[in-house]
Amino acid sequence: MYVLFIVLNEVGKLDEVLERFMQVGVRGATVLDSQGMGGAMMHGSNKSIPFFGSLRTLMDNARPYNKTIFTVLDSEEMVEKTVEAVRDVCEGQDPVGLGFMFSVPIGKVYGMSK
Repeated sequence: MYVLFIVLNEVGKLDEVLERFMQVGVRGATVLDSQGMGGAMMHGSNKSIPFFGSLRTLMDNARPYNKTIFTVLDSEEMVEKTVEAVRDVCEGQDPVGLGFMFSVPIGKVYGMSK
């Protein structure tokens, strides 16, 4: 088993990503509102933190919030199918700042009741 994490900066693509999940057989996912460290620093109350000029310019144009999606998948094959589905949704978008994905193997999964 694996967990696939997707940090999606292009939040307008969220519905389409979730639709593609259903099409490839993903049975469930959790979607969290999230914010990257740079966005938090730039849009937070402590704006006195020094940034290099080009980084500040890049961050000034960035959206401060994104979506983090995670889903537990049964196999590496399912991870690859899901990754391809997300890539299909994002095809044609400027890849800079679009987001990223990573998977992590899971040792055990526990239910909440005995």
